[in-house]
Amino acid sequence: MFEKLEIFRMAQAMAMHAGARQSVVAQNMANADTPGYRAQDIESFQTFYQTHSASHSTHTTRTGHLLDDRTQPGLVLIDDPIAVADPNGNSVSLESEMLKAVDIKNQHDRALAIYKSSLDVLRLVVSRR
Repeated sequence: MFEKLEIFRMAQAMAMHAGARQSVVAQNMANADTPGYRAQDIESFQTFYQTHSASHSTHTTRTGHLLDDRTQPGLVLIDDPIAVADPNGNSVSLESEMLKAVDIKNQHDRALAIYKSSLDVLRLVVSRR
């Protein structure tokens, strides 16, 4: 019964995804005035989880093997598909990045709520034994 608690893995992956995406959004905001900087994002959580849930974890052969300096293992940086470049080549929109930050906070809060609810259910089941 307690061998595969997939809900906890999913909540952890969602929280990690939100943290990594927040880092990328912060990097975009920091470079809002840098000429030629292209806004970046991370693949959606759904895509990430579907491609990595079968293996349950990413294994590295050495420290830093799969890590970009801003992302967690297995997360793919992509150019922001909705970003439009200014005449100086910069494609960061602070308004868009702020909306992403709100979405990321909601994703992180959702991950914590899933984890907490699942933990409450698990405690209830264990206490009734």
